[in-house]
Amino acid sequence: MKTSIIIPVYNEKDTIEEIVGRVLKVNLDKEIIIVDDKPTDGTSDILRKKFSNAANVTLVFLEKNRGKGFAIRTGLSYVKGDVVIIQDADLEYDPNDYVLLVAPINEHKTSVVYGSRFMHLNTLKYIWSWFTSKLKGKACNIGHIYFSNFLGIQFLNLLIFMLYGKRITDEATCYKVFKADVIKKINLKCERFEFCPEVTAKVYKAGYDIREVPISYYPRTTEHGKKLSWKDGLVAIAILIKYRFID
Repeated sequence: MKTSIIIPVYNEKDTIEEIVGRVLKVNLDKEIIIVDDKPTDGTSDILRKKFSNAANVTLVFLEKNRGKGFAIRTGLSYVKGDVVIIQDADLEYDPNDYVLLVAPINEHKTSVVYGSRFMHLNTLKYIWSWFTSKLKGKACNIGHIYFSNFLGIQFLNLLIFMLYGKRITDEATCYKVFKADVIKKINLKCERFEFCPEVTAKVYKAGYDIREVPISYYPRTTEHGKKLSWKDGLVAIAILIKYRFID
């Protein structure tokens, strides 16, 4: 199967060349669709200079900044492959995990796969380690910098179980993989980071199961460009509730 990798890009001049290079090296039959969401830091110039003539790379430049969700929706209209992977433009996620991510779909075991950062993490052990580390005045280094983000994701996972009756360990993961015909049938309306809760809700409502596989994760800080905030968490809660009851 041919794999289409959609990379929404906004203000990632320090990482965009590296991440696209890593994706190009992955041993898959693939195409790369980069959607430039009108960055202001010179990312667009790097894309034009480095990848305008690259084989199997499609560059899409939006006329104005619209957000990650809109960029993904735009990228989907260019997809020619059988499988779609969402890839962030930073270096938090490792494209070498693609082979594991697409395997359940290629083997016809499922139509949707999420790469989970928490699948093999003992949640109670992690919380206890964080608590005891704080008491000792030490950092809790288990691969997830912001403990508040970890708790927020766990709450979203619980909310999904309460609303949709499905167990999931990492609703907010970047690595979401779909059979192309499945994701193209989902009526997405997202503009920004609400892509994650919206697509999860609508995939479940459409009757598909989500298979998770463990992935690598190298978190960055807000000082290094991480864009999510607590407000996005509130939006995610609202979106999960909203699409439980409406289409």
